[in-house]
Amino acid sequence: EVVAWTKRILEISKAGHSGTLDPQVTGVLPLGLGDGTKALGVLLLGPKEYHALGRFHSLPSKEKLENILNEFCGDIYQKPPQRSAVLRQTRVRKIFETELLEQKENLILIRVLCEAGTYIRKLIYDYGEVLGPGATMIELRRTRVSQFHENHPLVTLHQIADAFADWKESKDGSKLSAMIHPIEETLSEIKSVVVRDSAVDALCHGAQLAIPGILQISPNLKKDDLVGIYTQKGEIVALAQSLMSEDVIKENTKGYAFETKRIIMAPETYPKSWKSRSTIKENITNV
Repeated sequence: EVVAWTKRILEISKAGHSGTLDPQVTGVLPLGLGDGTKALGVLLLGPKEYHALGRFHSLPSKEKLENILNEFCGDIYQKPPQRSAVLRQTRVRKIFETELLEQKENLILIRVLCEAGTYIRKLIYDYGEVLGPGATMIELRRTRVSQFHENHPLVTLHQIADAFADWKESKDGSKLSAMIHPIEETLSEIKSVVVRDSAVDALCHGAQLAIPGILQISPNLKKDDLVGIYTQKGEIVALAQSLMSEDVIKENTKGYAFETKRIIMAPETYPKSWKSRSTIKENITNV
């Protein structure tokens, strides 16, 4: 619903989100607008943080609570709840950190840093099953999605509508601009590759990135890493998967180093400096 309202408010046809918030859940929900939707999948690679309020059906000691929180760190098995939009299959999810923020009798407030796709409601239910005789989540707030924290300037739909109205009426886009982050900010947590200007348009047409087109790569790059490919001005061109490690790339002068996975920049943004096979064949024929 948030995406639908945002498209209606901004009068755009394309928008998306980085992961749903269930009804009654509040907090951080990054949205992608236009071509920004192409980068949203990267946010799923990063952790998510929640503050959850739970109620135990009996009064557990603080020591037992802290022990169970530590016990559920690392890889855990989860099956989605009955009321879930996904297939109810047992899956492995990683809990990076848990912290008991506050306890008042049988009510607990916890912080959970976890892998995307973790069900906090089910996690609290499992706490209750282990400690007995049960526990229920009564409130949940998402405080972080990858590098986007709750302490970032968050906005409401009403604020978006007001900012858009200001822009339409007075052509003052300052409020709206402050709400919209560049795509490159979404990709700041993954490794990067800077390419020559002559390689940009070919990549925008789906070409793979060969070693001669590379100017700079992030340190400690490994084979199969997801990377952002950038122009020398810092503009995102595409997302790609590395076919070689940093050391192998530096040891060679030719060969394909990255497989293009998602094109973000529009073709012909940069001058075309490559020739298609048909053009090459035509030139040979004319000679």
